Amino acid sequence: MTECDVLVIGAGPGGGSAALHSARNGLNVMLIEDHAEIGTPVHCGECISQVAVDNLQLELPNHVISRHVNGIRVLFPDGTPKKLSEPGYVLEKHLFEQWLADEAVSAGAQLHLSHKLTALDRIEENGQFKGWLCQGNGAQFPIRAKIVIDASGVGGICSKLLDLNPRPKVIAGMQFEVANVPNDGYLDFYIWPSYATKGYLWMIPKSDGRANIGLVTEDKKGAVKSLDRFIEDTQFKGLEKQNPPWREEGTKLRGFGGTIPISGPHSVTHTDGIMLVGDAAGFTSPLFEGGSHLALKSASFAAMVAADAVATGDISAAKLADYPAMWKAEFPPYEKILKGKTALYSLSDKDMSVMGKCFPEEMSAMGVTGKAMVGIRLLFKRPSLYFKKIIPAMLAFGYSRAKHYGW
Repeated sequence: MTECDVLVIGAGPGGGSAALHSARNGLNVMLIEDHAEIGTPVHCGECISQVAVDNLQLELPNHVISRHVNGIRVLFPDGTPKKLSEPGYVLEKHLFEQWLADEAVSAGAQLHLSHKLTALDRIEENGQFKGWLCQGNGAQFPIRAKIVIDASGVGGICSKLLDLNPRPKVIAGMQFEVANVPNDGYLDFYIWPSYATKGYLWMIPKSDGRANIGLVTEDKKGAVKSLDRFIEDTQFKGLEKQNPPWREEGTKLRGFGGTIPISGPHSVTHTDGIMLVGDAAGFTSPLFEGGSHLALKSASFAAMVAADAVATGDISAAKLADYPAMWKAEFPPYEKILKGKTALYSLSDKDMSVMGKCFPEEMSAMGVTGKAMVGIRLLFKRPSLYFKKIIPAMLAFGYSRAKHYGW
C-alpha cells in the first residue's frame, strides 16, 4: 500500500498549486491525474491577470506566456466598447499546468498519470478518524492518505463518491483557435445575447496572430452553431480555424472547452480529511466565469490548512474548518454578484446598450464620483431601468475586476 500525507486529485491549476504548496510545507504529497498527459485538452480561455500573479506570488517562466495583454474590452449589443484596463497574460495553458506540476515534483511531490480514483473508504482507529483508503485504476492504488485535496474539476469526484454536494448547474464553454486575428492587446468580451444566451463571447489574443474565439452559454446544445454564426457575422469571417499546438498533428479540427459550474461555492467544501478546491468546490467568478485565480488561491489555502492539520495530528472536519473560514473571508460575495448577473441578463439588448453608453470609456478608474455620474446619466437616458435592478447589474461589472478574482 502506498502512503502519503496528502493525496491531490487532478493536475489542473488547482491540483498543481495544492501539490506544490503542500510539498513546500514539508508534506509527503502524491498528485494523481486521470489523463495520460497534463494540460490537455485545454478547458478555458487561458488568461490570468497581473493582480492574480502578484497575489499568488507566481514567477511565470517565459515559455508558458503566449502574450501580455492590457486588459478587457467589453462590447455591448450595439457594439459600444468600454475598457477595463488592468494588465495580465494569455497563457499557453497546457504548458502552464505542466510547469506547475513540474514545480510540485521539484518540491518533493510524486506525480502519477493515468490514475483514476474510484472509491474512498474511511480509516478509523479506536473510533478516531485517521484518513482515507483510496482505491482506483493505476499502479499506485490502493493509497492511504491522511488528507485528500479534490481538484478534479466540475465533476467533483469526492462530492460524487461521498455524496457531499449535488452536481452543480453548469454552463457550456467552447472555443476555436483562429489564425491571423487583428488585435490591440485587449481581451474582447462581447455581451451579445443573440449569440450567447445568458453568457458572453470572447476574442482572447495569443502570439503569432493566433486567438481563442469562443463563448459560454446556457444553451449547451446550440453552442457550436451559435459560435459559428458569430464568427460568420463578424470581422472574424473568413479567418482560418486551426488546431492548437497541444493537439497532435493531423487530428480532426474541432473546438475545445468544457463545462463551468455556475451554482456558486458548494455548501460543503470540507469534511474529515477532505478539502475541495477550484471547480470541484464551485469556485468561479459569476459574470465572466473566470476560475483560474480562484482555483490557485483556494489550493494554497487548502495546503496551508493541511500542513497544520498533519503537524498537529488532527485531520478531522473540525480542524479543517479553517479552510472554509479562509476562503469565505477572502473571496468576493458570490450571491451578490450573481444577483447582478441575473439582473443584467434580464435586460433587453437595447437596455444593455444604454447602460454601456453610460459607463465611462475607462471603467477601471471609476470611483464613487464616477459611479454617481453613471447613475445620473442613466436617470436621464432611461429612468425605467432603475426598476429593472440596473444597479446590481452595474455592480457585477465592478466585482468582475481582477482584484475581486474576476480573472
